Amino acid sequence: MENTWVKRNKWIFFIGPLALAVFIWIGGEVVMHLWNWLLPMLFGWRQITFWQALGLLVLCRILFGNLGGHGSDHSNHRRRKPEHWERMTPEEREKFRQDMRSRWCGAGAPTSESNEPA
Repeated sequence: MENTWVKRNKWIFFIGPLALAVFIWIGGEVVMHLWNWLLPMLFGWRQITFWQALGLLVLCRILFGNLGGHGSDHSNHRRRKPEHWERMTPEEREKFRQDMRSRWCGAGAPTSESNEPA
């Protein structure tokens, strides 16, 4: 079974590395051209080479990306949240809501009771 898949899809082993190289090359070129088009004119910075652009792309991926992962622990926590929410009592849910309102909306944030029409 496994050998037949390899025989039928042998082209993937040749095309895959080539496609990866083309993808990396396009990314470096895009970053280089955007940098050289915008930043020297706007800020007076010097132009960069392809290799500097590729390094900048990798650096940004390290700093701001997840390096090809399929989500972080934070996103996994979001998926588990409904199960935790279901185990909470209505009083615990309301306390959680009030804590979030005070944390994110400020201490004087209106509660759900004050938003109801009179």
